[in-house]
Amino acid sequence: MKSGPILVIDDDADDKDIFESVLKELGVENKRLWFKSCKDAFEYLGTTDEQPFIIFCDVNIPGLTGIEFKRQVDKHPKLRKKSIPFIFYSTSVNQETVNEAYTQMTVQGFFQKKDRYEEIKKDIKLMLDYWHECRHPNTM
Repeated sequence: MKSGPILVIDDDADDKDIFESVLKELGVENKRLWFKSCKDAFEYLGTTDEQPFIIFCDVNIPGLTGIEFKRQVDKHPKLRKKSIPFIFYSTSVNQETVNEAYTQMTVQGFFQKKDRYEEIKKDIKLMLDYWHECRHPNTM
């Protein structure tokens, strides 16, 4: 994997535990930064010099939602320049939100959380493998 931290923004403790278990099982060594709120994640991103590897963000988070958070990231010149791969990873997925994410934001993926552990593991591996191999501005 590329060296930057993996940011996960999700307020569900069970989902966090599953995600962490999958990352360990896959042998992912990247530092993980977990945020229960988009506000805290945005503050971190605005103040760190670290180059995150990827951001996984739930859509339905109390307070600042995942959609609103991504809009803020897109409007922030320093964060846009970092070109951090941004994946919506959410239980709740509807066509309107998916359309908005792809047509009005610079989102690089929108995945619906699965119910079965092996399917979750397969999806997370797919996303990480793709971004590990992909070339984008912060890998050149």
